[in-house]
Amino acid sequence: MSDLQHEIKNLIIDALGLEDLTAEDIAADLSLFGEGLGLDSVDALELGLALQKRFGIKIDAEAKDTRTHFANVASLAAFVSAHKAA
Repeated sequence: MSDLQHEIKNLIIDALGLEDLTAEDIAADLSLFGEGLGLDSVDALELGLALQKRFGIKIDAEAKDTRTHFANVASLAAFVSAHKAA
């Protein structure tokens, strides 16, 4: 697991108050919404704000591909990496 993925997993746990989980409990390809981790739209907003604050990136909630970026930890890590470099 990459350091960035591990950091994002811990950010998810901290930002959303998921004290009963550890980073190891969240697979990089586990869906964050629905059948996976079970996050909802409010969680998505909180997570988006936490990502923006932690990594200094901008997330456009209206962009068509935003939902794809928030699919799982691996896709979030790829998104953060691409936007940190930009």
